Amino acid sequence: RYIPEINSQNRNVFEAAKRIAINTPIQGTAADLIKKAMVTIDKELEKRDLKSRMLIQVHDELVFESPPEESETLIGIVIDKMENAIVFDVPLKVNISTGKNWEEAH
Repeated sequence: RYIPEINSQNRNVFEAAKRIAINTPIQGTAADLIKKAMVTIDKELEKRDLKSRMLIQVHDELVFESPPEESETLIGIVIDKMENAIVFDVPLKVNISTGKNWEEAH
């Protein structure tokens, strides 16, 4: 991403541009990671012929709908595919919460 403000003589504008420059590759990598995980999770659900479905992505969160009897299987798939979507030197850890509705899950 081109950030022309990085050359600004105005300190506030320069500092804001610097934060953008530092944050862009971090957010871009996170976006790539979640997209890759989404594809591999979806393929795994199809491969196993599960009724569980991915409904939506919200920032760094994925929302699924699952029959109760598939919940544990789905959790295992999501953890595996999210934590191994891209291998880094430091491990990625996934937090999962469940509930019968959005409020219960949060």
